[in-house]
Amino acid sequence: MLPAQADKTQHIRAGKGSTMALIQVSTPSSSSTSSLPSLGGSDQANLPSFLQIAIFVVLAAISLGLAVAIGQTGQANVPAAVFVGAAGLVLSALIAAAVKVANEWERGIVLRLGSFVGIRGPGVFLIIPIVDRVRFVDTRVVTRDVRRQEVITRDNVPIAINGVLFFKVDNVEVAVLRIQDYAYAITELAKTALRDVVGGMTLDEVLAERERVGKMVEAVVEKDAPQWGLVVTGIRLQDIDMPEELKKIMSRQAAAEREKRATIIKAEGDRLAAENLAAAAATMTASPGAMQLRTLQTIDGLGPTASNTVVLAIPIEIMQAIKKLGA
Repeated sequence: MLPAQADKTQHIRAGKGSTMALIQVSTPSSSSTSSLPSLGGSDQANLPSFLQIAIFVVLAAISLGLAVAIGQTGQANVPAAVFVGAAGLVLSALIAAAVKVANEWERGIVLRLGSFVGIRGPGVFLIIPIVDRVRFVDTRVVTRDVRRQEVITRDNVPIAINGVLFFKVDNVEVAVLRIQDYAYAITELAKTALRDVVGGMTLDEVLAERERVGKMVEAVVEKDAPQWGLVVTGIRLQDIDMPEELKKIMSRQAAAEREKRATIIKAEGDRLAAENLAAAAATMTASPGAMQLRTLQTIDGLGPTASNTVVLAIPIEIMQAIKKLGA
């Protein structure tokens, strides 16, 4: 991101934060929750829970019933009845706002007049309305997409690579108080680590050892994650995109490699066949009747078909006698 774009983004975020602050000042029911942006699940904290609504309805009904009872005692008691009803409604709203509910996977950070008080949850807990603010943080494993990164490998090959980051909040206090946006920070750190690791490897290493690349990126991210109260559970690579020309070259290379292996295998088979034939010839030469038996087997294999005619010009016995005389 360019500096001008970063400044513009920060200005927009500041404007949103100011708008939220104005809304909270004008709305009494939102004064007990934090206006800080959270990626850990605190968006639902701005909405009243079912327990808060039930408490408010019950207390408001009791207050109104008491006000009605006071008003029915006499005309002079009507102002007192109105005061009791209004005070009861305000008190009911404050009591309902003091009750907070954190889910099993959530932890609530309580800030009293801007100062850290403690961590609450899971379950029901109480705060001081107007004075306290609560920010809920999700402690479950969070998945973040590591967007497409353009990287040049060590052998000067441009590739585009993306992945997935898995992490969770281990220390809620550190994650909220020491860093503004822990999810954004850990994602940007993963992007930087991914570019650094892939840039120091060749293309063949990246393609063949994707799991090792993910482990190396995870090791780099884990060095800074504990300082932010986070635990990285894993980083996985998804897609590795290369230029089309490089893909065609790699395809031709793979085809040539397969053809090379096929030629080597065929030559190896021919060599083994020749060795076996030579061994068979040596065995037949050592045995006087072996060649004659082989000849008879060949003749018998031709079959008793009328179209097959075998002519032996010189019997094998005569050939063997001539060889003996010559010797």
